[in-house]
Amino acid sequence: MPSFPQPGSVTICEINRDLITADTLSDDLAKSTYAKILGIVFSPVSFQADHLLSSPGAELGTDHQDRTEESGQQNHWSGPLHLLLSNSLKRFFVPNHVKLLPEVDLHGVSWHQHKHILAFIAGPNRVVIRDYEDSDGKDPCTLTNESQRDVKLLEWRPNDGRTLSVAGRGGICLWSASYPGNPASVRSGVASGTLSRSSGTRWTLVDFLRSPDGELISALSWSPDGRYLASGSYENSSFTIWDVAQGLGTPIRRGLSGISMLKWSPTGDYLFSAKIDGTFYLWETNTWTSEPWSSTSGLVTGAAWDPDGHMILLAFSESSTLGSIHFASKPPSLDAHLLPVDLPEIQSLTHSRGIEKIAWDGSGERLALSWKDGDELYKGLIAIYDVRRTRLISVSLIGFIRGPGENTKPISFSFHNKFKQGPLLSVCWSSGFCCTYPLIFRSHVLP
Repeated sequence: MPSFPQPGSVTICEINRDLITADTLSDDLAKSTYAKILGIVFSPVSFQADHLLSSPGAELGTDHQDRTEESGQQNHWSGPLHLLLSNSLKRFFVPNHVKLLPEVDLHGVSWHQHKHILAFIAGPNRVVIRDYEDSDGKDPCTLTNESQRDVKLLEWRPNDGRTLSVAGRGGICLWSASYPGNPASVRSGVASGTLSRSSGTRWTLVDFLRSPDGELISALSWSPDGRYLASGSYENSSFTIWDVAQGLGTPIRRGLSGISMLKWSPTGDYLFSAKIDGTFYLWETNTWTSEPWSSTSGLVTGAAWDPDGHMILLAFSESSTLGSIHFASKPPSLDAHLLPVDLPEIQSLTHSRGIEKIAWDGSGERLALSWKDGDELYKGLIAIYDVRRTRLISVSLIGFIRGPGENTKPISFSFHNKFKQGPLLSVCWSSGFCCTYPLIFRSHVLP
């Protein structure tokens, strides 16, 4: 039977398909369960969650529309015809589809690829970093800057020490760690502003990648080698590929509506893009050609590649069934098939009408997801599935994770994709805690 956390309890971890719970949130049970195996306690980090739950109307209202159209007049990226068409598209799509943005799985929490360093959005303009490897820096540090506004997404840069990209209104802030005697290099013209400290580490704003029309960035993804960064906005039908070392962006466009999601494959051969009109594309990154797809199940709310880059899982706003796109041949081929992945318990237990967020562990063995609406008993939980990958994907429900606080719900969640001792899931809850859940099941780490 799947593990079900009773109301009033909080989840601590998974031990061999059993999700352990406690009465209150503390480190004590962590020390007596997973810490004996992993040798580390991932203490929860508190933050002011109410600032992240404002209504989209207050954040994306008429004043923003006016500023968007004004900023479009200063576009130096392309010719007059593109400018005229771009502004027309904004006026047509933004009022009708702005309400869809909260449905998309915005990446609000991210683990460093090779370190036990967690970053998450903690307010409209604030990002918190918690370094679990720093025994002297138990207090998290906060990144703020005048260029960092209306933050929606963040992601660590692969293969580049400690560099964090933070996307929001007007562009992308790039923060890097500086150490005594080894300061980070700041691009000329960037106002570094506030420097945040953490036990000898100084976080410096080293670059700001300005979006072409000052839009709110709603999609962000690094290439696996860390050289390129893809970004997009629901306000613009183009997405941008940034050569980060040069600070230069190249716009790529197909379709008419704005960008809601971008996901680079682990091999770098493909880029997945989704739009707010429900269409989505598979791009081959050698020649930047693409194939369009569409669905009758609503907007793509979540997407996750498998570790080998051979398939991608998709969640839809109006379906409790996932889709998996399988490539029929090797890159650069775009020949692929979309197959269903049934989640019968989501319909039978939760009575939900659609998946809200998904995250797939880097080993491919654990899948986490949340859903919209549904039965009161299951509201605000996260389902954990065991995943088997052969030619097709099969999943089995392990149980549910419950967060701290009354009527809490997940704001965002993500796996540590390089944690050697098993999947490590971090969740930012609406009650104001970012909690980390080790999912331990491999025989070589169990006593």
